[in-house]
Amino acid sequence: MMQGELNMTTLPGELDLLIVPRWIIPVAPRGLVLEQHALAVHQGRIVGLLPVSSANALKPRERRDLPNHVLIPGLINAHGHAAMTLFRGLADDLPLMTWLTEHIWPAEGRWVNADFVRLGTELAIAEMLRGGTTCFSDMYFYPDVAATAALDAGMRAQVCFPVIDNPIPGARDAAEAIAKGLKLRDDTRHSGLITTAFGPHAPYTVGDETLTRIRTLADELDMPIHMHVHETAGEVADAVTQTGERPLQRLQRLGLLSPRLQAVHMTDISDADLALLVEYGVQLVHCPESNLKLASGMMPVQRLLDSGLNVALGTDGAASNNDLDMFGEMRTAAMLAKIVAGAPTALDAHSALHLATLGGARALGLEEEIGSLEVGKAADITAVDLSGIAQQPLYNPASQLLYTCNASQVSDVWVAGRAKLRDGQLIGLNTPDILQRARELAALIAQGEPHES
Repeated sequence: MMQGELNMTTLPGELDLLIVPRWIIPVAPRGLVLEQHALAVHQGRIVGLLPVSSANALKPRERRDLPNHVLIPGLINAHGHAAMTLFRGLADDLPLMTWLTEHIWPAEGRWVNADFVRLGTELAIAEMLRGGTTCFSDMYFYPDVAATAALDAGMRAQVCFPVIDNPIPGARDAAEAIAKGLKLRDDTRHSGLITTAFGPHAPYTVGDETLTRIRTLADELDMPIHMHVHETAGEVADAVTQTGERPLQRLQRLGLLSPRLQAVHMTDISDADLALLVEYGVQLVHCPESNLKLASGMMPVQRLLDSGLNVALGTDGAASNNDLDMFGEMRTAAMLAKIVAGAPTALDAHSALHLATLGGARALGLEEEIGSLEVGKAADITAVDLSGIAQQPLYNPASQLLYTCNASQVSDVWVAGRAKLRDGQLIGLNTPDILQRARELAALIAQGEPHES
């Protein structure tokens, strides 16, 4: 009997769903590809992985035959700013700080309110579900609104409430942002889909006093801290000039380094930085396409993995990517890792899929719940159609998944056993209405944004 497989006699008498694909890549154990196996779901959880010959005797409430498809765990987008999807394409081809200070921050000051966040998050959720993402980590203003949008859509999310030592939309200061964030934690802790995290924006926007307060609360409540860290070499150099410390050193001095810290970007890593990351078991979140587009730098992913660190994958916001396609992110991560490592063997297909699934789950502290297709875990599942012209001939489904697929090949998605996408059609979202409202708002935004002739 293969790992993760159950005898029919151990299955419940009734099944909600039986999915029968051509292949299953469960991610754990790594490298395993099951062919002619079925996946059984009951009450939102995976209850069996078994040969099709045995599964044919079962009588589930629903059977989904997908003869040209591979089943994988639902993808986990471990870093993004969902509502910023409404700024997609607003200010492209600019350096990070120019992009932020001259375009994005002014646009946010003018346009961002609760309605903006609701619409932008709905648009992002629609795009992510359509592309096989079942869980996302969001760091943006009005986090309670984003949490409600995710719950209404039936999507899993880690909602990070942003903290900056300045007024932000929805909070007058850092203290109010923290207070509202902790209320959100209390309101959603039993939701089954929403977890929360502290979201101090970056070392250069949050002072020692606030970071110390966050660390104390995170320790008391066992909560994650999600933060942009070492996004560019310039950020690191400025910190050294101003304080004499690299940002990671400062975070270590303040007690923030731990497995609860989700350090996003980390493109500038010295030997001393690497030693700190390993010593404290920091979680790392790689956003390759955003980093490349903004010329922010390149995370040395294979070196980090070889050091025993966990790495997750994120798209960042659509304003700097410009899409939320985790398949593109996986492929870019793999290509980039090979160049950075100087080795074509770096970040192979199974390793890249691990970053986007179980690596993300571990970074978010959800590895017991999601990230792999294992008995007992939540049935967060993505089906990918490998019958297309670009996928032929097919020798290795994991390789084709990484190097030839994009979001358009996703046919079906389930979150906690509930169908969210069927035959490429979203379920439970009023997509035409979301698109119409997004176009109307974009027309208003465009009127206030200067364009080059």
